[in-house]
Amino acid sequence: MTQKFSAPWGKGLIIMTIFASAILLGLPIFVLIKDFSENAPLYVLIGVPLPIFIGCLLFTIRGYELSDNTLAVQRLIWKTKIDLQKLRDVKVNPDAMKKSIRTFGNGGLFSFSGLFKNSELGSYRAFVTDLKKSVVLYFTNRTIVVSPDRPNEFAAMIKNMSRLS
Repeated sequence: MTQKFSAPWGKGLIIMTIFASAILLGLPIFVLIKDFSENAPLYVLIGVPLPIFIGCLLFTIRGYELSDNTLAVQRLIWKTKIDLQKLRDVKVNPDAMKKSIRTFGNGGLFSFSGLFKNSELGSYRAFVTDLKKSVVLYFTNRTIVVSPDRPNEFAAMIKNMSRLS
């Protein structure tokens, strides 16, 4: 049986995505309509923002699926599968990502995803769209944070699936 959860966007992600999108899409448009005499740096102003925008868009998080002791994180055109067999605990924690430092990944354009670090969790991987709906998955060898639409139900379902008490 497969259980699906959506990945709603929190207010912070909406604001950051609108702001960053305006810059990443607006800059090339501005450069194209403005008459500049030197062309060399213009290619950078056009060629760099669009791949960043498209790359982040591809890594957006659309939802989560639980089935057969596996968590599938739905991206725009693929799924990232996480085996839950080495899971040792699950906790709903709306403050899980507070005071985090991004060590590699995306910090707010379509998602908070990649590798992060803070004093509470240490190093962890995030697949988050709403910081207030964070659920922390503690494995024997790593920690993962997700943000399903129904955090308590998600955590209970994973505990039941993994036979955690």
